Amino acid sequence: ISPESVERDRVTKFEEYAKGGVREYWLLDPAQNQAEFYHLNESRKYQRIEPDTEGKYYSLAITGFWLKSNWLWRKPLPSATDVLKLVGGQTYLDYLNRTCGEEL
Repeated sequence: ISPESVERDRVTKFEEYAKGGVREYWLLDPAQNQAEFYHLNESRKYQRIEPDTEGKYYSLAITGFWLKSNWLWRKPLPSATDVLKLVGGQTYLDYLNRTCGEEL
């Protein structure tokens, strides 16, 4: 969300994406350091989903993907490699081993 897109992001796109069947909608507001996550329910309406008690949001659209929304506002941002190791776990390490050809 940016100051000039509030109406478009919170109303127009929100409604259009729901009608189009987009299963997940995220609103990230850097001015407020706020993240809102929505899942499309059976009635084709978005329902807000809160992160768990550890602050993790689990994606409905990307199997196994999760993130901590506070990562988005950290300065400096966490390294992509560190985040991928946390989120991807052994799957990510196996991928690195296959593509880099060395044991990590």
